[in-house]
Order: sequence, then C-alpha cells, then structure tokens
Amino acid sequence: MKLLLIEDNATMQTTLRRSFERRGVQVIGCDDGARALALWQASLPDAVLLDLSLPGMDGLEVLSQARAAGLETPVIILTARGTVGDRILGLNTGADDYLPKPFDLDELEARLRALVRRSGNADSSPGAGRGPVWCGMHVEKDSGAVYFAGQPMELAPRELSLLQALLGKPGHAIAKERLFELVFPGENHVQPEAIEVVAYRLRKKIAHTGAQLVTLRGLGYLLKADS
Repeated sequence: MKLLLIEDNATMQTTLRRSFERRGVQVIGCDDGARALALWQASLPDAVLLDLSLPGMDGLEVLSQARAAGLETPVIILTARGTVGDRILGLNTGADDYLPKPFDLDELEARLRALVRRSGNADSSPGAGRGPVWCGMHVEKDSGAVYFAGQPMELAPRELSLLQALLGKPGHAIAKERLFELVFPGENHVQPEAIEVVAYRLRKKIAHTGAQLVTLRGLGYLLKADS
C-alpha cells in the first residue's frame, strides 16, 4: 500500500511514518497543504491521511480541490477538531472516515486497510498480498510477516523489523542509524550498539535461506545472495 500522510506536526508525522513503514506500508510525507495537493496528483496513493490544520491551505481546502480534480483516493481525516459539526463538514467535503486525535494506531491501520479494500485500490490479483520475492523470502503486505519458501519465519519482533527493512532494498546498504530508528522507534534509552545484537541474531536465522547479512563498516548493513 502507498500512503500519503499530510500532517504538519513533525512528531506525529514521524511516529506515524515509522509505525506504518514497520507494517510494510510505503509512506509519502508532507506538511504543507499546497504541496500536498501536488504530491497527491503526482503519486496517486492508495489512501490519504489528512490533518485539517495545515499551513498555506487547510486540509478541507486540499480535500475539496482534490475531489474537484477527480481524485477519488480514500481519505481519513486526522485532527484535534472533534466536534460533530467538524466531522460532518469533513465528510461532506469528501472524506471517507474521520478519526479525532488522540487515536489508537491499530484502529487507524484497521480503518485504513478497510477503506482501501472497499475502494478497490488494493490489488486483488494472485500474490497481491505479498511483496517481491528475494532469495525465497517475501514480506506479506497485510501482516508484515516474512515468509521463506511459503512458510512464516520464526523471528523476534526486532529481528522481523530489521529483516523487513533490509528486504525493502536487498543488495543496497542501509545506514545503521536508519535501521536503529526502524527497529527501536522512539526508544531513546536504548544504546545505538543494540542494533548489532539484533543483526547478529538475525544473521544466524537467515543462514539457511541463501542470503547473507553483511556488515559494511561505516556504511551499515545489506542483504546479499550467497555466491
């Protein structure tokens, strides 16, 4: 799923981006109303999460112009404006759902996936629920689980997060700092070296797949196929 996240609160945008990326969702972030409309038209996402309080052009105006331009992408409004009148106005402008802040991330994801299924934007062809296969491994888009040769791999949550990130760019180095953010989101008390422990454990668990987890000093980690 490709998600356009239109949110001007930097902390909220970072939290949502990390959460959805860990669950296999591609996130395009934007914090400005006018630019959001251009991104919407250019990227054609599967769904949009839209905050109402945006600089330059507020969320309702973004939504109104998008609908006027024929963009039918499912939209969930996220906002601190929680009155019934605000909800009715948002829905009448063209939103598909409305979730007031603060909200539960699991509920948000469930609503989002339900909207995409109902809209038909989610690919329903055979194999559409999984990402590309590499060395016999693939990430299931809905659950985020990693499968090898058709069977789910038994991984601890942090090992799973690391493998998900590496499978997103096999053969390409990913910085340790970026991987740390994905594996330990918001856990400021954890030392940066903890990612090395997770990588060590994951390296042993994928040894049978034909893939190697390689450490590149000063660059990070990458997955490569056994030669």
